[in-house]
Amino acid sequence: MDRPLIALLTDFGQEDYFVASLKAVILSLNPEARLVDISHSVRSFDLRSAAFLLQACYRFFPAGTVFLAIVDPGVGSGRRILAAETDRYKFVAPDNGLLSSALESSPERRVRAVTNTRYFLSDSLTTFEGRDRMAPLAAWLSLGVAASEFGPLVDDYVSLPLPKAYTQQDEIIGHVAYIDKFGDVITDIPAGMLPLPPEAGQFPEMTLTLRKQTITQFRQYYTQGDMHDLFFLVGSLGLVEIAQREGSAAAALGAELGDAVLVRAGGL
Repeated sequence: MDRPLIALLTDFGQEDYFVASLKAVILSLNPEARLVDISHSVRSFDLRSAAFLLQACYRFFPAGTVFLAIVDPGVGSGRRILAAETDRYKFVAPDNGLLSSALESSPERRVRAVTNTRYFLSDSLTTFEGRDRMAPLAAWLSLGVAASEFGPLVDDYVSLPLPKAYTQQDEIIGHVAYIDKFGDVITDIPAGMLPLPPEAGQFPEMTLTLRKQTITQFRQYYTQGDMHDLFFLVGSLGLVEIAQREGSAAAALGAELGDAVLVRAGGL
């Protein structure tokens, strides 16, 4: 039998004892678990970025992976803990919208509110629910305990109110969804909303405007951009990105999450 895989996503950083504590609890319950770090560098309390990261990568993991995702500004407030399942994966997270994007992209999903304290490390009041409650749940799932043991199905779990790109006459109106460590600005505009390039090697005539700055260069990959100039392209997630070759587009534009993005092109 393959060793179970648990993938971790938090805003805990690597400087303190937090991540090590999660791993210690999991391995104490299931020494055979394989632990993979998605990221622990999410900006503190940034649910939108965490939800984006999870949605961006979870589907590339093997079937059966358990995802433990903890960005939890409401810790200790009485907000629920969720145990969710799709046809391929299992998730443990606080009920604050962190799972929104991943669950919405999975047509078959079952979401449970955890009420059975039997599977917690401790049911006493705690300021570290990630260690004391969520990490044990992930470990028990990896050991084959059915999520149905944790609590009842719910359909009123929190969903983040994320805007979505739309078309309006000859314009596409989208938003900044994520900024990566290179300073690339990833929007929520899918490639399918763009006009198709006329031929290989040619670029459709489009402009992109963000924060009153208009970018006229559309490229197919990063090295086609002129050095230090801003351009936009379709990135590996199938979304429109703004980039600066060997520079930070986010810094050059002063971009922030949620900023409006306007794409103008003929033929929309």
